[in-house]
Amino acid sequence: MKKNALYLGSGLILLGILSYVFSKGESITALIPAFFGLPVLILGWISWSESMYRHIMHIILLITLLGFLGSVMGIPKFISLLLGEEIKRPGAAIAQTIMALACGWYLILGIRSFREARKNR
Repeated sequence: MKKNALYLGSGLILLGILSYVFSKGESITALIPAFFGLPVLILGWISWSESMYRHIMHIILLITLLGFLGSVMGIPKFISLLLGEEIKRPGAAIAQTIMALACGWYLILGIRSFREARKNR
């Protein structure tokens, strides 16, 4: 989970920067994935301390849950885009979908990891 937190944080930061660049800096909201990715990345590094691991992973899961809930609304817009419909701000729909999938992936891995840890006690 530690490495996955680093991957998720780095990926969200990259997604935010790319979204901002491709939107030509029109809106600071394009950086929202980076705003979620930075704390995940920092906490991912801190989680390498075994004494802090459990607590940090809970905080990272809370951040990714908030990221998922905030970005999942982009998935229907992305599906509409794939079906050929015109939507407002297609780049935002793509970025939201990627963020929702990445955060959802991490949530599933985290829940699975906690269940296994509880089972092994």
